[in-house]
Amino acid sequence: MLELQVIRANPGLIKERLSVKNVAQLQLVDTILELDDRRKALQQQVDSLLNQINTLSKEVGDLFRSGKKEEAEAMRQQSSNIKEQVSALETEAKQTETLLQETLVQLPNLPNVLVPPGKTPDDNEVVATHGEFPDLPMHAKPHWELAVQYNLINFELGTKITGAGFPVYSGKGAKLQRALINFFLNEATAAGYTETMPPHVVNEASAYATGQLPDKEGQMYHVGIDNFYLIPTAEVPLTNLFRDEILKEEDLPVKICGYTPCFRREAGSYGKDVRGLNRLHQFDKVEIVQIQHPDASYSTLNDMVQHVAGLLQKLQLPYRIVRLCGGDMSFASALTYDFEVYSAAQKRWLEVSSVSNFETFQANRLKLRFRDSQTKKNRLLHTLNGSALALPRIVAALLENNQTVNGINIPAVLQPYTGFATIGREA
Repeated sequence: MLELQVIRANPGLIKERLSVKNVAQLQLVDTILELDDRRKALQQQVDSLLNQINTLSKEVGDLFRSGKKEEAEAMRQQSSNIKEQVSALETEAKQTETLLQETLVQLPNLPNVLVPPGKTPDDNEVVATHGEFPDLPMHAKPHWELAVQYNLINFELGTKITGAGFPVYSGKGAKLQRALINFFLNEATAAGYTETMPPHVVNEASAYATGQLPDKEGQMYHVGIDNFYLIPTAEVPLTNLFRDEILKEEDLPVKICGYTPCFRREAGSYGKDVRGLNRLHQFDKVEIVQIQHPDASYSTLNDMVQHVAGLLQKLQLPYRIVRLCGGDMSFASALTYDFEVYSAAQKRWLEVSSVSNFETFQANRLKLRFRDSQTKKNRLLHTLNGSALALPRIVAALLENNQTVNGINIPAVLQPYTGFATIGREA
């Protein structure tokens, strides 16, 4: 959530930056300021009336002591009338405060000045490309055909058990999943992240704190009877570990990682882009999260980008890094870099990671702060997170890019985790 004082300091600049995200309702900024003015005016009225009550109370006591009972009773009645006014004003002030908060949460985070303007993924900026496209054999197959040929993934069985988008992994397909999870976790641990196993469902307050609510209700699976949400990413529970906390400056940065399944309804998805592993309702992902000092968050963002790049290089997958335009960014992000791997059989780029800096947007909702050693005041922290990595499209690219006429080769870095070097033939 944007800080109210930031909006008030320069509403014109706020509107200008929000327009980069193609926010249609820029008048919300004016509404927020009007509600804040009204809230302050009501509070001033309440304070003034309370002062009158205090003054009257003293005068009533003096009158009673002086034996002027009738005058004292009249003044007591006047005080009672004022108390009724105070009660009404306090009710209105509370309603105004609620409306103010409900309006504030409708505004997305401000995009960083590096964010390019644009409305669709076509407007994203490619900032780096790495690796060579593989030379595949004739009649190379897409991963969904390879998965069936080598008994790695059963899409139809998953549809029978649950529905489309819930595949069943078996044999070497299941072992490859587990190998990737362990590899990603070990790499994160080696980079200084503390492995954490969070819950896979969260309450409404947690979803609100990281910006999923009220923006993405329709994209999350909701457990109505308990009012819980299945997590769309480990970012949600991992970041909420620090809700309502004041951290010590010397303990920064906080670096945590975790593996979880992720659940997304992906409402409205259809067509060729959802074939096989390209778009699932349940998938596995290792997430990295950092809680950082505001002065260091953008250098940290670069470090996290390099961490993800290192994973893809070790997997020998060609990839590119794109800086998301305003229209393709998430509600809560200030700056996001996406990683896309090249799927050779499909001849297209597949997103496998998003690495984002949320600045104070999540921290303001989380009430996540630190004690500044210079000012001795509490300040909001910056939160960052990244996929390191999401498995489905990594598996898709590994199967497609490493296929040969005799089978599928496993990257050397994964072989200690899989226990096999190939799929389809003996090593």
